[in-house]
Amino acid sequence: MNNKFGHNTIRDPKITIEKNIERKKPILDREPQLFLGVPLPSWIELSLIDVCNRDCSFCPKSDANIAPNTYMKMEIKLIEKMISDLKRIKFEGSFTMCGYGEPLLHPNISEITNLIGQFWGIEIVTNGDPLTKKKLIELYNSKVSKLVVSMYDGPEQIDKFTDMLNETNIPKDFMVLRDRWHKGEEFSDYITNRAGTVTNGKQIEVKEMKDKKCFYPAYHVQIDWNGDIYICPHDWQRRNPVGNIMQTDFFEIWNGKIHNKYRKMLFKGKRDELPCSTCNCVGTVHGSKHYIKWLQSWIK
Repeated sequence: MNNKFGHNTIRDPKITIEKNIERKKPILDREPQLFLGVPLPSWIELSLIDVCNRDCSFCPKSDANIAPNTYMKMEIKLIEKMISDLKRIKFEGSFTMCGYGEPLLHPNISEITNLIGQFWGIEIVTNGDPLTKKKLIELYNSKVSKLVVSMYDGPEQIDKFTDMLNETNIPKDFMVLRDRWHKGEEFSDYITNRAGTVTNGKQIEVKEMKDKKCFYPAYHVQIDWNGDIYICPHDWQRRNPVGNIMQTDFFEIWNGKIHNKYRKMLFKGKRDELPCSTCNCVGTVHGSKHYIKWLQSWIK
């Protein structure tokens, strides 16, 4: 069954996942960049604002006791400090804007992407609800590299967003549409427990991941609205920040004692401390090259 634009409305969510993994490989699985012999991250995720207009059952935002909407947002001065730190180490990776809220709800998102986009690629992951034709053009002109729209309502959204894109002169590959409307057992393929925060769906038992390695801290950085840095995007309860970028230099945090403590544990498959001890995420999809470089750097 095709819609008016020829899109197949019967999609296989597993294929969607595979395409997303392949799309990210050139960024996340490239040869790691080194600074002073230390592997740098290839992917920095910014949580621009702590609010979402939805309360999806698989997301911690569905429980206000765990992840309330605080409406706190990242300030421009933090962005400027981060850019200064990253330029000093000649960072060559990319950014994604997603995190603990809906990024398009940030009132200054285009100013932020303009600042960052002068130097690095930017991907925005959105539920698409705040998106309009005007906003779409504004984002494209503000140096955003890719807009990833997660569609939760149904296949009719394909027409909605394709229509919107076709009414502009923006290249068609600027927007990636991901089907997230599946409600059956197959939808569980998308779900992790967000480090012990949600239980919906058919999930891997935490005990099955007990001795499994995780590469997230090898290549990924999670920065919250206030500058707190976490070892991965699954720690929705924000239990263990490894530093704050407004207080400490980025590289000092990235190569700091706390961050390296978690790396050494997770690289051995030891998920003994929070948030890792309650996490069921398969953490080896990306980052194997960074993992190897980290091991080599410690030997030296």
